[in-house]
Amino acid sequence: MNNSQFELKIAQLVDLIKKSRKIFVLTGAGISTKSGIPDFRSGTGIYSKYPEIVFDIDVFYKDPSILYNLMFELAPILVNAKPNDAHLCLKKLEDMGKINLIATQNIDMLHEKAGSTRVANLHGSMKTFTCIRCNKKYPLEYAMEFIKKKEIAKCECGGVLRPDFVFFKEPLPEDALLRAQKAAKEADLIIVIGSTLAVFPAGYIPMYGVTRGTPLVIITKGKTALDNYATLKIEEDIVETCKLISKKLDI
Repeated sequence: MNNSQFELKIAQLVDLIKKSRKIFVLTGAGISTKSGIPDFRSGTGIYSKYPEIVFDIDVFYKDPSILYNLMFELAPILVNAKPNDAHLCLKKLEDMGKINLIATQNIDMLHEKAGSTRVANLHGSMKTFTCIRCNKKYPLEYAMEFIKKKEIAKCECGGVLRPDFVFFKEPLPEDALLRAQKAAKEADLIIVIGSTLAVFPAGYIPMYGVTRGTPLVIITKGKTALDNYATLKIEEDIVETCKLISKKLDI
C-alpha cells in the first residue's frame, strides 16, 4: 500500500470513529508484539519453538512441566511488558467515551496496564493462578517467585498452580464471552486489531455486529477469516497506524 492509499484509509477510519459512540474492539496478539511479546503463528512466534499441545489442558494435567518450560521464558516477558501506542490509543478513545468494549484474545493484561477499564479477557489472563487440587487462587506475583527459580508453582497444599488463561479444550469465560457478544451487537463500529480471527469462538464475535450492518475495520497484516466482510482493511504496522489515528483525532 502506498502512502496516499494509507492516508486515505486512515482518513476513512478517523471519519468512522468521529461518527461512532459505541465502538467494539477485538484485539489479538499482533497488537502486543511491539511491546516485546511474541505472537503465536508467525515465523518467530511461540509455535515456532513450542508445539501447540503446550496449551492443551489434558497435557498440562499429565505433565505441567511442559507448560512451565514455556512459562519460565514467557512469564517474565509478560510481567515486564509495557503498553505501546496502540494500547494507549484505545485508552484515549475510551476516555473520549467512544469505546463500548475492548475484547481481547491476549493474556498479557496490557490494556489494563494502559488504563483501559472496559476490557473483557476472552482467553483469561496471567493475573491469577489456581491450585488444581484445592482451587485456591494466588496472584501472579506469588507464582513468579517459583517461576524465577525455574520451578513449577505450587499451592500451600502442595498442588500445582495453573495460570488462569484458557487452555485448549476449555470453554471461554462465559461472562467475558457474553459481554463481547452483547457489545458487538450494540456497536456502531467494530475494529479488529492484530488478530487473524482464526480462533473460534472469539474470531466470530465481530459477526454479531456485521450481520446487523455494522461497519467492520480490520487492522492487521496478512489475511483474516473475515476479510470479505471488512468495510476497511489496513495492513500497515499496527502501532504506527494507531499513532497516526491519535494524531488525526488530536488525542
